Amino acid sequence: MAVEALQAAASGMNALSTKIDVLANNLANVNTTGFKASRVNFEDLLYQQKIQPGVENDEGARNPGLLQVGLGVRASNTQFDFEIGSPQLTNRDTDMYIQGDGFFRVNLGDDRSPDGMAYTRAGNFFVNRDGDLTFGSTTGPLVDPPINVGDSNERTGITVSPEGIVSIVEPDGQIQAVGQIELANFVNPNGLMSIGGNLYLESDVSGPPIDGEPNTESFGGILEKHLESSNVDPVTELVTLIRTQRAFELNSQTIQAADETLRTVSNLRRF
Repeated sequence: MAVEALQAAASGMNALSTKIDVLANNLANVNTTGFKASRVNFEDLLYQQKIQPGVENDEGARNPGLLQVGLGVRASNTQFDFEIGSPQLTNRDTDMYIQGDGFFRVNLGDDRSPDGMAYTRAGNFFVNRDGDLTFGSTTGPLVDPPINVGDSNERTGITVSPEGIVSIVEPDGQIQAVGQIELANFVNPNGLMSIGGNLYLESDVSGPPIDGEPNTESFGGILEKHLESSNVDPVTELVTLIRTQRAFELNSQTIQAADETLRTVSNLRRF
């Protein structure tokens, strides 16, 4: 009956609505530093088995096929696209870009993660009033391990080597190393949980962080005075949005067709 069609089309509209929400978030963050686009994955639901395969018919032959009707679709998960965004020159001493794999590690100072740490690809760092290097979000967590660049009157600049060594340029021109940027990576980055503020948290499915220094083994080097642009492709997202809207409209038309079928059946009693 058309009831199954109504339910299947309704599940399709619900799943596509989720996809539109994700696409809207991608487009909203087209200029967000270090942002990674997401996509929605779908899976079909259970099937009603109308005729089982291999059933013997009246002539003694066995049915080579089967008859089954699906009950719709649902959004199974979202998946990050960790393609590296392009570098953007800023000329700010504390801006950093990871040329390869890895995440910066910052200390949230709370219990939102097992060890209090969060991870980010955005390298827009600031120096707070105590001279500590902090992440440029609304909460301003400290870089981990902590790096202190001292008073602004005691330096004329800050440099970061490709290996992540942070140094200050003293007024007399001497360069003094004050800290080391460390990176982290994960066996399954798609298992990271986004909490906003350009931050990700470790989860059971991401696996524990694998720590290392920039420009070693599987970790990318640091490019100073640059930031990583969002990897959202506006053209691709808009085309996908148009296709999703058309699919949403098709499901709404399916609901209308099923409704007309049910109306016809209900009107049979008049004849």
